[in-house]
Amino acid sequence: MTHADSTALTILGLGALALLPFLLLTLTSFVKISVVLSILRSALGSESIPPTAVLTGLALVLSAYVMSPVLAAVWRDARPVIELSGGGGDVFSPRTMAALAQAADRGKEPVRAFLARHAASADRAMFFDLAQRMRPPAERAEVHDADLLVLVPAFVTSELKAAFLIGFLLFLPFLVIDLVVASILTALGMQTVSPTQVALPFKLLLFVLASGWQLVARGLVGGYL
Repeated sequence: MTHADSTALTILGLGALALLPFLLLTLTSFVKISVVLSILRSALGSESIPPTAVLTGLALVLSAYVMSPVLAAVWRDARPVIELSGGGGDVFSPRTMAALAQAADRGKEPVRAFLARHAASADRAMFFDLAQRMRPPAERAEVHDADLLVLVPAFVTSELKAAFLIGFLLFLPFLVIDLVVASILTALGMQTVSPTQVALPFKLLLFVLASGWQLVARGLVGGYL
């Protein structure tokens, strides 16, 4: 490999790393899990506990559990092509680039299957219709509802909808505690005391006694089985 090839490969590697956050947010379960954990923190009434870094780390770990079978399938499908393309030569030769393109084409199929399995049919239909309308009439037949152009936004919106529904269910028991505490404080004539501060210990106790973190983690990961 020449110095120019090494430099170009480094640039391509840095570009791929720059795309990782975008891929994480659009092709994995990270968005749904992180939104649910953020709503859970708001439901507890604490704006900084657990810290954002902790919630993000937990979301990454749970996303790794969910996406590990998909990544394994991607590597299993793309690995034979990558191994056949090895053996020296110019990294950017037409043969090598064609092999990498073929590997990427084969490796995207498990991702496509994952997105299709978890994208709501209504969202897929909407983005399929929008994708067709954005094309000239002569090119509309080339658009399919299994295209990544359709599946990716449908998956993201479906994940956000599911996250909000889960967040709503998580909010309800904590909202009941807030209402009960506020009613008691009002009846005692303690309107100047913040109901949120008084209710926080009770909500934390309820969450711990119910094994809340275990239930939430199992529910989030189990939703993709």
